[in-house]
Amino acid sequence: MVVAVIAFVAMLAPYSLSAQTSSVNAYSPYSMYGPGELLTPGNVQMRSMGGIGIGLRSVGQINAQNPAAASMIPRKSFLFDVGFDGTHFRNSQAKYNADGSFSKTAKTVYNTANIHNIAVALPLAKSVGLNLTVAPYSSVGYKIKNTDQQEDNWADIGRVMYMHSGDGDITEVKLSVGWAITRHISIGVAAKYFWGYLERNYSTEFTNVVTGSGAYAAAIGVDRYVVNNFKMQAGAQISFISNEYRLLTMGLTYDLGGKLNPKKQSYVYANSMVNTINPYPIRDRIEALELRVPHEFGAGLYYADRMVACGLDYKYSTWGSANENYSESMANREDVVAYSDTHTIKAGFEITPRRTDVRNYLNRMSYRIGARVGNYYQTFAGERVNQLALTAGIGFPVKIWGTSSFNLGFEYGRYSSPAAVKISGAKVGLVTQNYYKISIGFSLFSADTSDHWFVRQKYN
Repeated sequence: MVVAVIAFVAMLAPYSLSAQTSSVNAYSPYSMYGPGELLTPGNVQMRSMGGIGIGLRSVGQINAQNPAAASMIPRKSFLFDVGFDGTHFRNSQAKYNADGSFSKTAKTVYNTANIHNIAVALPLAKSVGLNLTVAPYSSVGYKIKNTDQQEDNWADIGRVMYMHSGDGDITEVKLSVGWAITRHISIGVAAKYFWGYLERNYSTEFTNVVTGSGAYAAAIGVDRYVVNNFKMQAGAQISFISNEYRLLTMGLTYDLGGKLNPKKQSYVYANSMVNTINPYPIRDRIEALELRVPHEFGAGLYYADRMVACGLDYKYSTWGSANENYSESMANREDVVAYSDTHTIKAGFEITPRRTDVRNYLNRMSYRIGARVGNYYQTFAGERVNQLALTAGIGFPVKIWGTSSFNLGFEYGRYSSPAAVKISGAKVGLVTQNYYKISIGFSLFSADTSDHWFVRQKYN
């Protein structure tokens, strides 16, 4: 029982350290299981408005959240979008004594920076468009260490340090085709290809050995998960109002779930604490895990006119029912981590005071705010983790009468649980994570024949 408590605390316990920086998209102990932390899709404009996109239709934006929106791109045009994220993480956890009384709060700080998305869009035929996007689907990033608190081990062996770390990403490559059946109805389908790897490392290190027999050895383990799989998505958008002054659209999406089919390759090494020898492999095997990505149902409303735009999205994901027979266990096989269905609500608002103001650039800029609430797709000892994000952003137009823009986005987010949990009778505090994200995006729109896109050259 004590081993399980130590393992769970090691999983969720941050430790004090100075700020570090990496290219990993996440830094959270909650990314220790499953595919890791799921990242919010969409370009900087959408994520600055809480992450909305199911109902969004815009000539100047690549909307990969609903494939039906691909039909919006005009003929003889081309769109390109790229985004970058930088995130500052601050994790904290309440620590408790053996009797359940509060001991202290452990804290950690970390910084990450990486590309968020690359996307292109182009027309295929009249009322038919194509989007191609490359973006991270999930990310793993954590570094945790914990000292064995058992006095018997101190006396027999010495001080033992448990260390856990992980990194890696799963990337989603998405090809969407949308068709505007009529002026008010569009449909679309998308093929999604998941690929990447996640690596999780764990080790036991003797920091102060008291035995001289050499009977104890450090253990080093590596689990590497390789993902290569296809999934599908379907979407539709219905515009109740669609003219040059106003747009009111309802969007619907369905993501086909199923096996993510990660291939797990495991290695375990041993290293003598008395004789310094190279680690040798004890176990090397490959197995396919039964982890599944969920069926997802989404609905959204989007309204836009010449000055304002706003949207509201809801998404339901069947993580729990899709993985009800799949579990990930602690050291004593006690199921602590389980999967849970998720509900997410997103809302956003944008205002552009006067798009055609040639004298005042501030009036041509777009100002955005948004919010996102939901629950994490895993539970820990039966306790849910709540998610909250507040967003804001500014869009800087590149030229008058154009839709190309440079965009800044800001996001504050929080992962928290209202209570501590009990593992084998011991009180363990869950980690509260606060993060601050800055996003930079470039959205380039070409519809001018002088750019030579989709124009057949003629010679005299």
